[in-house]
Amino acid sequence: MPPARPRVALFVTCLVDFHRPTVGFAAIRLLEQAGCQVEVPRAQTCCGQPAYNSGDRATARDIGRGILEAFGGYDHVVVPSGSCGGMLKHHLPTLFDDDPNLRPRAEALADKTFELVGFLTDVLGVAHVDATYHGIVTYHDSCSGLRELGVKDQPRRLLAGVTGLTLKEMAEPEVCCGFGGTFCVKYPEISVRMVSDKTKDIAATGADTLLAGDLGCLLNMAGRLSREGSSVQVRHVAEVLAGMSGEVPPIGVARDAARTSRKA
Repeated sequence: MPPARPRVALFVTCLVDFHRPTVGFAAIRLLEQAGCQVEVPRAQTCCGQPAYNSGDRATARDIGRGILEAFGGYDHVVVPSGSCGGMLKHHLPTLFDDDPNLRPRAEALADKTFELVGFLTDVLGVAHVDATYHGIVTYHDSCSGLRELGVKDQPRRLLAGVTGLTLKEMAEPEVCCGFGGTFCVKYPEISVRMVSDKTKDIAATGADTLLAGDLGCLLNMAGRLSREGSSVQVRHVAEVLAGMSGEVPPIGVARDAARTSRKA
């Protein structure tokens, strides 16, 4: 008998659900192509990070209990976001330090939670994807994906095999874009300065496309690039690796078109 396909639960994330559902579809395509049985638990909500980072541990715990119920029965939990992945893998268990029943369950969930591209390469052993993208891209390393989950070389290895794609690195790809979840709300002036420095770094590469693995970072940088009149396209790395770049416009384009239509 052939080995059973791993049963994978996709944690979609709030931003993907509300702003860029195609990232979720791209993740499903990549996981299924790699031999996974993918399910999207309907009961899932937020990862709890906004409440956690704001010091509202009671709300974060309530959300965490729901996550444990929705995702407990799978072989793996995969997240197309370093930020939400980091929350589930490193911070969720600490919410139940005083609960001898839920702490082991949270630790078990953390042990089987992975960021999407890291899971493809490090767990499933994917070394190549059948995708084409004609253009010069640069890649931004999100803080959580890089520093909490160790995602750095994995997306670059897969991008190297994409037909027609050329990768041009920024001078400082690991520097924060200034989003930081609630950080950009609490410290808007600092955030704007940080993202402005990032867009200068992007422009210096000569790339026509910006990629990253965290939608929060991408929305932040896409917004600043748009305000500066930049022609750089912005996409989640999963969309390119799944060969979906021709199916959907870059991040920000559909929203801007709708805004223009309403004004007309």
